[in-house]
Amino acid sequence: MPTQAWVWHPEFHGKTNLKRGATVFSPRIRTKELAQLCRRLGTSLVAGIDMRAVWKREAGGAGRAAALRRYAQIRDAVAQGRSLADALETTGDFFPVLFRELAGVGEATGGQGEVFHQLAEHYEAQLTRQRVFLAAISWPFFQLVIALLVVGLVIWLPGAIGGADILRIGLVGNSGLAMYVALVSGLGILVVLAIHATRRGLLGTRVIQRGLLRVPWLGPALETLLLARLAWVLHLTLNTGMDVRRAVALALRSTNNARYLDQIPVIEAALGEGNTIHDAFVEAGGYPADFLDALAVGEQTGRLVESMDHLSGQYQDRAKVALAVLMTLAGLAVWALIALFIVVIIFRLFFFYLGTLQGALNGTF
Repeated sequence: MPTQAWVWHPEFHGKTNLKRGATVFSPRIRTKELAQLCRRLGTSLVAGIDMRAVWKREAGGAGRAAALRRYAQIRDAVAQGRSLADALETTGDFFPVLFRELAGVGEATGGQGEVFHQLAEHYEAQLTRQRVFLAAISWPFFQLVIALLVVGLVIWLPGAIGGADILRIGLVGNSGLAMYVALVSGLGILVVLAIHATRRGLLGTRVIQRGLLRVPWLGPALETLLLARLAWVLHLTLNTGMDVRRAVALALRSTNNARYLDQIPVIEAALGEGNTIHDAFVEAGGYPADFLDALAVGEQTGRLVESMDHLSGQYQDRAKVALAVLMTLAGLAVWALIALFIVVIIFRLFFFYLGTLQGALNGTF
């Protein structure tokens, strides 16, 4: 098994997931673009096409300007004789860590084509899960938009006809509607930014990541998805001949979750003392018995790669169920928000008309 140089970096030790000034606004390659790129690279390299010709074609193809600029950077670096790993470094954090690391390992071991094919399958499966999830929550989200529009109409209409503040929230007519739209838009932007920051594991969202894993129903579903990725990356990295400590650190880092990132120094220290991977994960704590058993059996039989492959398949099947749970929870959350809007509007209207009737009755006496 070839030995790769291992260099300590704070990213691998859970200190931060930022590199070279990456922020929530830093451009990143889209999952669809990445899956297609990996598939093309794998096919071309297996066919024996020269790396320089491959990236020359990619830089001259169609696509987003942001992607084409990075492809051009890689093309120029490769044309100068630099390795693909070095070329990818010129693009900053545009590509995910898993892609950059495995591209370099595949180049060093001569198995780039197969590595890119496996990465393509991984990103294609990820893309499929995203599409299924978005399709499942599209109808509840549409209902939420309708509810928000109704609230806006209730705010605007009384002002347009010279009426009173029906909802009694101080927002009436055109000015009230403008304030309402600004508030809803601002809240929506904050939610989107929070989701993106959490997914990227940016500093400040680590508490959120840990907290989500403790939420009943939601936590176990997220943990299953994370373990499925962890097992698959372990299978892939160990199969490339990557140094064990580097492979394990990359697998943990691929989860992009604070719980697993924080365990990197503990596990690396245990491996550095000569412990088995199984013992290192036991020392870190928090892993289910079947995951640890697969590690133990794989190491004892000398078939750790195959064991992780089998475990990855099992977790992928469980991940489908976990995804269904997440879709259900997301739908329920949106419907609960809609119900809250409806209840608030009903009570506001009730008290408005009650006050109107009371005022009318008081005026008759």
